[in-house]
Amino acid sequence: MAVAVCCCALAAQRTAEAAQVDLLPAEQAFRFSARALDDRTLEARFAIADGYYLYRDKIKFVVTPEGAVLGAASLPAGKVKTDEFFGKVETYRGNVVVKLPLSGVSAGQSVLLEADSQGCADVGVCYPPTRQKVSLPLPAVGAAPGVLVDATPPKKTWFK
Repeated sequence: MAVAVCCCALAAQRTAEAAQVDLLPAEQAFRFSARALDDRTLEARFAIADGYYLYRDKIKFVVTPEGAVLGAASLPAGKVKTDEFFGKVETYRGNVVVKLPLSGVSAGQSVLLEADSQGCADVGVCYPPTRQKVSLPLPAVGAAPGVLVDATPPKKTWFK
């Protein structure tokens, strides 16, 4: 019974701490963007806000249209952390760049890249899994890499 009371007290404390902090929406805390390097390679990026981290093993990618196939993601090593929610895990902070081999499509075509990820804020609040999407035109053979496409572009204001 003492353990249950302790866990409930810890959860209540974390909830109170999080209520005092303005948490970023997941799309801002874990900003996703991507580009086509060529017709056979995509480059996915996460820009992780200060005070937040992503779980390496919770990052997954899917591509469409039908017939398009992603090879194994080339994820960089993460920093090992003992996490109170998931135990011993690898996490990312800052910027993460992932190379994704692509087949089954042609230069000049467009693909839709979906990224699933999950992360937490240092204050002890974890986000549910998040899906972000970008549409990427594949450059012509021999052309320069495509431009970086942000899944959540900054909103334009009247003053910019």
